[in-house]
Amino acid sequence: MKQEMLAMILAGGQGSRLGVFTKRIAKPAVSFGGKYRIIDFVLSNCSNSGIDTVGVLTQYRPRILNSHIGMGSHWDLDRINGGVYILQPYMSEKEGHWYNGTANAIYKNMNFIDDYNPEYLLVLSGDHIYKMDYSEMLNFHKEKNAKATIAVIEVPWDEASRFGIMNTEEDKKIYEFEEKPKDPKSNLASMGVYIFNWKTLKEYFLRGQKTKECFDDFGKDVIPAMLNDGVEMYAYPFRGYWRDVGTIDSLWEANMDLIKTPEAIDLSDQNWKIYTNTMDLPPQYIGKYASVKESLVADGCSVLGSVENTVLSHKVEVGEGSTIRNSVIMPNVKIGKNVVIEKAMIAEGAIIKDNAVIKDDNNEISVISEYEVVEGERAKVEA
Repeated sequence: MKQEMLAMILAGGQGSRLGVFTKRIAKPAVSFGGKYRIIDFVLSNCSNSGIDTVGVLTQYRPRILNSHIGMGSHWDLDRINGGVYILQPYMSEKEGHWYNGTANAIYKNMNFIDDYNPEYLLVLSGDHIYKMDYSEMLNFHKEKNAKATIAVIEVPWDEASRFGIMNTEEDKKIYEFEEKPKDPKSNLASMGVYIFNWKTLKEYFLRGQKTKECFDDFGKDVIPAMLNDGVEMYAYPFRGYWRDVGTIDSLWEANMDLIKTPEAIDLSDQNWKIYTNTMDLPPQYIGKYASVKESLVADGCSVLGSVENTVLSHKVEVGEGSTIRNSVIMPNVKIGKNVVIEKAMIAEGAIIKDNAVIKDDNNEISVISEYEVVEGERAKVEA
């Protein structure tokens, strides 16, 4: 069953910085953009790039993520030869059953990868929002005769110290990797998208078995070791929208981007669709005296009040006289009458009672937990 390139999606992150939004589910399963989950973007990238064999490595609270992906049919990944596979940690005789890092997760699934005997292995993060044609990155990898290629994006210089930075020659050959440097030499940030020659990467894993060297993490262990050994490694420049939605601020901002700059990641692009596990819901209902401006409103919503610059996920109810601005409302939230919500993120299933006010005087994001009942006035809630 030899494949030219097999994809492995790292989707086991706990996502603790997302606070209340990941108490019950893994970060890649968090709701995004009204009708999607975060992992839909990388799965759609695989499907649109012609990659038909994908392993999804789960760990933290995987039930909802597993149910969402199912057999992969929504992404055209329900194949007889190939398709999507949910790969959960399992107990081995010599090692524990948890994944100890990004590279360790791949290492513990070597048998699965070897079943397909790929020439190239594509390693992806399941919690980023972007569109990328991985076949173009593979062509770059081949042209450079690389053993490893890392996708990079230019970030503002004043933010470069927050990322893993790749320092390159003019031909994009990587000569140095710096993890969150104080004084960065470049602004080429790693996107967490890797293509390895599988034979080369496997050699490091087998070396680790013999020498007890630690190759648990790509950024901390594998990439520095490859650079030290002179492995041909290149940076693939990506020019497009990309956002790591690992914090409440970044998740809110990425949702707002869909409204303010929808062309940045065009959800209506018929040439690069973002697929998801759709539900059979009734159409949205906008009441006679309702007002909806510059907002995304998913199916199953009922809006009787005013909604502006806001994302309403499926089955959200907005009562009469209520005003919602600059907010992200997760699925199944019930908002009563004469409610005021300003710059908030409200988790799934919350109930906002009549006349409640959710607003922060310092213009920070207010956060409401899953299934929380809010009455009266509520200032910012710490996640």
